[in-house]
Amino acid sequence: MSTEELKQDFESARIKHVHFKSKLRSYLFGNGGEPGPLRDPEQCGLGLWIANRLRGRGAYAHLPEARQFDQKHVLIHKEANRLMDLHDAGQDDQVSANYTTIQQLADEMVVLLQTMEARLRTEA
Repeated sequence: MSTEELKQDFESARIKHVHFKSKLRSYLFGNGGEPGPLRDPEQCGLGLWIANRLRGRGAYAHLPEARQFDQKHVLIHKEANRLMDLHDAGQDDQVSANYTTIQQLADEMVVLLQTMEARLRTEA
């Protein structure tokens, strides 16, 4: 894979990640939305990217960060579920107070994406 293709692939993952965060914020603080991809890590766009690239015989599955990234992805969905349940129960003050956990996980995931991309560039 060329460095340009690698860059585009990881940019795609970052966009999927930002899209998830945007849809979650919209659900929690805005105008709702479809809960399925927010609740299920296998349904969201980034989850599909992970399944194709970081697991099994995926192109990046050999990276030590691949499993860690996958685990963080599952964790962010668990936290999203918890916040969505609080929101649905009308406990929006608790949602606001606990949203920083989502931000922290999201930031850690971005660092892992950057690390994997950098490692792959040096392998190329």
